[in-house]
Amino acid sequence: MDEEAVIAPPPPVAEDAAVQRVLRSLTPEERERLTLLQQLLATADQPNYSKRQQAVAQKLGLSARSVRRLLRQLREEGVASVVRRVRSDRGAARVGEDWQKFIVKTYRDGNRGSRSLSPAQVAVRVKAQAQALGVEDYPSHMTVYRLLKLLTKQEQRPKRSLGWREDCLVLKTSDGLEIPIEWSNQVWQVDHTRVDVLVVDQSGALLGRPWLTIVIDIYSRCLLGMHLGFDAPSAWVVCLALRHAILPKQYSSAYELQGNWGTYGLPQYLYTDRGKDFRSQHLQQVATALGIVPCLRRKPSDGGIVERPFGTFNTQFFSTLPGYVSSSVERRSPVAESEACLTLMQLEQLLVRYIVDHYNQAIDARMGDQTRLGRWEAGRIAQLPLLGERELDLCLMRREQRTVYRSGYLQFASLTYQGEHLAAYAGETVLLRYNPRDITTVYLYQLQENKEVFLTRAHAMGWETETLSYREAQALSERRRAAGKAIDTGAQLAEVRDRDRRVKQVQRQQRQKPDAAPVGYPTLPLSPTPQPDAVTPTVSVPEPVVEAVKPKKPVPYVRVLDYEQMKREAGLL
Repeated sequence: MDEEAVIAPPPPVAEDAAVQRVLRSLTPEERERLTLLQQLLATADQPNYSKRQQAVAQKLGLSARSVRRLLRQLREEGVASVVRRVRSDRGAARVGEDWQKFIVKTYRDGNRGSRSLSPAQVAVRVKAQAQALGVEDYPSHMTVYRLLKLLTKQEQRPKRSLGWREDCLVLKTSDGLEIPIEWSNQVWQVDHTRVDVLVVDQSGALLGRPWLTIVIDIYSRCLLGMHLGFDAPSAWVVCLALRHAILPKQYSSAYELQGNWGTYGLPQYLYTDRGKDFRSQHLQQVATALGIVPCLRRKPSDGGIVERPFGTFNTQFFSTLPGYVSSSVERRSPVAESEACLTLMQLEQLLVRYIVDHYNQAIDARMGDQTRLGRWEAGRIAQLPLLGERELDLCLMRREQRTVYRSGYLQFASLTYQGEHLAAYAGETVLLRYNPRDITTVYLYQLQENKEVFLTRAHAMGWETETLSYREAQALSERRRAAGKAIDTGAQLAEVRDRDRRVKQVQRQQRQKPDAAPVGYPTLPLSPTPQPDAVTPTVSVPEPVVEAVKPKKPVPYVRVLDYEQMKREAGLL
């Protein structure tokens, strides 16, 4: 038997003045603790002592080991051991002055202007600063919270439930189907949100807040794919996010990734809400072509798994960026528009880095010892199917049809595109597919026997090594039109006014001289006098000329470099 479990009955407590003073100073909680401990000590030699000890520990909210320690202190020190000892430095910050200044400065700088930095994010930066300095002794996150408590003046919100750990999660669809979650890529969820960060175009003009669509694996809670752009939620946007999640992901050195976004594959089920974008015919066709079973949620609360990351993104990532507007109108910064400086591509690069090196590498709260990416990798039950980009082009957005010009060019979004062998389709109509995040490269298809056949890729001339979103192209076109109007409007109006004035002047002159001959023509006699012995010329009628049929010129070959590879080498993709 454990030596600590067998404790001798306590000696009789002397009813002296000191003990009475101690008893009178006890709080109700301390009195209850003393009573329970004394009752437990009195029954130390009786059966079922261990069970009573566990019951007392449960009532006090302590472990059995802590209860045995308190019993030993009560037997050795008496009633005074129950009084909670107060540290002499209680309430004082037990951290160096340099760390205090760094914590306060980081918090204030992070909450200046439109940004919003939480105490948890300050603790992360303290850890990063300690790692950069090579210091092992640095303030813990609780120390950071205590230091910032007077600055924030906010109470801690109650922690949400971490969800199931060992029990199997079972999803229920609106059709009554029950899906037990047992492996990775079994069920994916998709949802949209408006990003609380203002972005600008390449010239610095404000574009607004983009939309973010994410794809979450329910088994691992790992983020598998996303789409960031200005297109409102639609079936096309959902398909773009699915395309990104299904394909293997490769990024250039411009993203400065420390890890890899190694998720890919096809899901068995797609679990979404009842939005019209998820119930569209196009999404149904794409899901059928890929072998995915679309399912609808029963109620809005079933979407907490895919909606929770949006809150994490706001508190850990978006709130630290310039141009952050906050989801709350009351707390929205008035200087957010003036501070906005990130383009859509720059925001996308920062977001990808955060997802790969931070979010997916975070510990899954349900497991406690496994990251989200690690759980996704461990939950793979078989070799995942690997699809090519052309197989998933049906997920790309399709716009209006375009006609190929004679020289092998076409126009789209006020840009001119050129492609190899495109001149062979001059005068024909083609279908254009593209990713709105970067429209410098488009994919051309043609309907043949009610089936879309891939023709070639086309690249925007003048943008071979650049990136341009569809929204930025629209803004660029609008600025060009506005600039053209501002420059040419004066000259054009003056030309119209002068033209009308000149015409009216000529008309007045003609009315004043009705019998005058037209200016610039010789005056001819009304009755010409015939000349004697004049030979009348013979007028010959020319024979009709038959135009020769010109042979068709051979179709010129236009060489187009692989600009996507050039962008990767330049670090733009």
